[in-house]
Amino acid sequence: MNTEQLYEIYLDHPTICTDTRKISAGCIFFALKGENFDANTFAAKALELGAAYAVIDAAGYRDDDRYILVDDVLVALQDLARHHRRQQQIPFIGITGSNGKTTSKELINSVLSQRFKTFATEGNLNNHIGVPLTILSISSDIEMAIVEMGANHQKEIEFLCSISQPTHGLITNVGKAHLEGFGGFEGVKIGKGELYQYLAQNTGTAFINRDNHDLMSMSRKAGVEKMVCYGQGADCYVNGRLVSSDPFLTVSWKRELTEFDNNPQIANSHLTGTYNLENLLAAIAIGIFFGLTTLEVNAGIDAYHPTNNRSQIVKTSNNTLVCDYYNANPSSMAVALDNLHSMQGDNKAFILGDMFELGEESAEEHKAVLEKAMEVGAYRRIFIGKEFSKSSSIIDAEFYSDTQLAAEALGKNPIKDAVVLVKGSRGMKLETLTELL
Repeated sequence: MNTEQLYEIYLDHPTICTDTRKISAGCIFFALKGENFDANTFAAKALELGAAYAVIDAAGYRDDDRYILVDDVLVALQDLARHHRRQQQIPFIGITGSNGKTTSKELINSVLSQRFKTFATEGNLNNHIGVPLTILSISSDIEMAIVEMGANHQKEIEFLCSISQPTHGLITNVGKAHLEGFGGFEGVKIGKGELYQYLAQNTGTAFINRDNHDLMSMSRKAGVEKMVCYGQGADCYVNGRLVSSDPFLTVSWKRELTEFDNNPQIANSHLTGTYNLENLLAAIAIGIFFGLTTLEVNAGIDAYHPTNNRSQIVKTSNNTLVCDYYNANPSSMAVALDNLHSMQGDNKAFILGDMFELGEESAEEHKAVLEKAMEVGAYRRIFIGKEFSKSSSIIDAEFYSDTQLAAEALGKNPIKDAVVLVKGSRGMKLETLTELL
């Protein structure tokens, strides 16, 4: 079956499912393969549970007309999403970057939803499977789409752009993330810059942090002509500065070439960390660009409450936690430590877990983070993981090779009455420690 024929079926059954545990009546089940399974074997089960059709790529599993046979299920899913995207005549904002993608996506969605019916990537559905699923979830009544795109190697953003076809785009920043897959920091810039390349080739608009020299250089190199800049300088479309940042950020902002005076706009957020200033300014600039009033923009900023363990303040009976353990890389570690250092509080502590996917630079980058962490005034310094533990003999701090050992230590010697930063790569499972804090 070709894409156009499959699309006609999709229009009658617009719910897509790839997991038999989440089957809904009348959906289309796509039998994707994984490293350890072949979902063709689950197609019959999906139909039994209520799916209207099952898309498979192994003819031996086809029993009746409810089984749709294609050459490759993943390619069929991607092609279907690409075809559906072509039918949408609405703004699509593509977002990528080393840090802050999800926070920016949620902020932008919160702002734009004050005026428009929006749809944004749910959770972390930002890869070669997640982006197609996101696109195929966009219904005909949606007025704006915000699509997050993640990558750990070059050409991935280029491919995701071919599916999502963004009319507008934002690269939050470029940092030392996924160095192993990208081949170093310069490789990161090339990979993330593929969004600028797509926008340049398709007369799209890029929202750019003018204060970030890497982004400005990348956009010029890509040939982006339509740029909307935000930053702290008065020569930006939207310019802003921090009013306060402890614990939550308040931003003073104005639009276009105006100097700050006695009547700037004030946006109150529920985000911690001065590094989120650029994310807030991006959301404000995008809101203003699409015609929102200042009241609508400020309301959108205020309405967003982080709940995804990214820059999230959690007060427990014993401590104030800065939960930032959804992921970690050297760049995000550095700004998180700077934020802890600037926060008020007599007692501070941090729990840092290993950073993944750093390749040959792993040892050097972990050592650099460790050295920076030791400059932060804290009464408890805890490092978890094999990479951090390599320095356990040269620095006076607590080191544990895994999270379970750290949990046992915290059970015996708990942290109390402190501001505690908890940050590490997702695979470290640092969320298991929060009940002890």
